[in-house]
Amino acid sequence: MRTLVPFEAARPKTRLDPFLDDDERAAFARSMLRDVIGAVERAGHDPEVVATAPLELSSASVSVPVAVDDRPLSAAVNARLDGVDANDPVAVLVSDLGLVTPAAVCRLVDAEGADADADAGVAIAPGRGGGTNGLVVSHPEFRVDFHGTSYRDHRRTARAVGASVRVVDSMRLSTDVDEPEDLVEVLLHGEGAAAAWLRSAGVGLGGGDGGRVEVTRSGEG
Repeated sequence: MRTLVPFEAARPKTRLDPFLDDDERAAFARSMLRDVIGAVERAGHDPEVVATAPLELSSASVSVPVAVDDRPLSAAVNARLDGVDANDPVAVLVSDLGLVTPAAVCRLVDAEGADADADAGVAIAPGRGGGTNGLVVSHPEFRVDFHGTSYRDHRRTARAVGASVRVVDSMRLSTDVDEPEDLVEVLLHGEGAAAAWLRSAGVGLGGGDGGRVEVTRSGEG
């Protein structure tokens, strides 16, 4: 299945400042992108990166189509949903899934095709806080909007166009990485390049106030 992976290449992961500097945020964002690409490929599907600016993945093991589109990510994705139908669905996975695995990708993709008699529709993997981290779209009129509480909005959009909806409840797909505290989950559960990058950068786990686990950097505390 064709799988779109939107990527903010110009100023990635700004909410990780000041824990990571500009160059570190860019490198970490690319490591998560490589994890998503690898999981999609190992799940047997075809990733296509939609980047807001020219992108160098700097890895001989990563070779996928990269389209540069300076429109907002929702508009860029929607432009690529033309022609979608029940016989030719398209998946969308955000690029900051630091816990993603091929099995998680398969769960999302298989959800939309679980009932061969169902109407064309959409499978949705919600993100924490009301976002949307994954979609499989097989209804020709459905379009994405990743702003705000997009999970609720996507369900509303699906109802408006008469699309069926299946919700995929997955810890690995729901955990997108935006804030420093999200790095805890990557270090605890990540299995790929993102977790490895954090460790190589001296990022680790430590006890915080109240017993909560927090991320630390070598030489801190």
